Amino acid sequence: MTLYAPILLLTISNLFMTFAWYGHLKNLNTKPLWLVVLASWGIAFFEYCFQVPGNRLGAAQYSLPQLKIMQEVITLLVFAGFAALYMGVKPSWNFAWAGLCLMGAVFFVFRDFK
Repeated sequence: MTLYAPILLLTISNLFMTFAWYGHLKNLNTKPLWLVVLASWGIAFFEYCFQVPGNRLGAAQYSLPQLKIMQEVITLLVFAGFAALYMGVKPSWNFAWAGLCLMGAVFFVFRDFK
């Protein structure tokens, strides 16, 4: 397995989870909450189908802190794209600053990577 397979699987996983958590705010905001919860759980099932293998493969190549920081970076990137492209939220400098902070975290958690 390559170093990139966990990144790809975690990215796909995060796409599903972002839609499960926030997609209903655009499309199902007038539906009953119980229906939205069931729909979100249904989407989250597919998130786990990618997240579990992504973390399992990643654990063979990365430390647990590295996997967590990797997931946070993926989450921010996916969320920024989702917010801008799907939800119509105008990107702000806050996304850039948050990304810069996460890049600092990436530096520190990966600096001893072999």
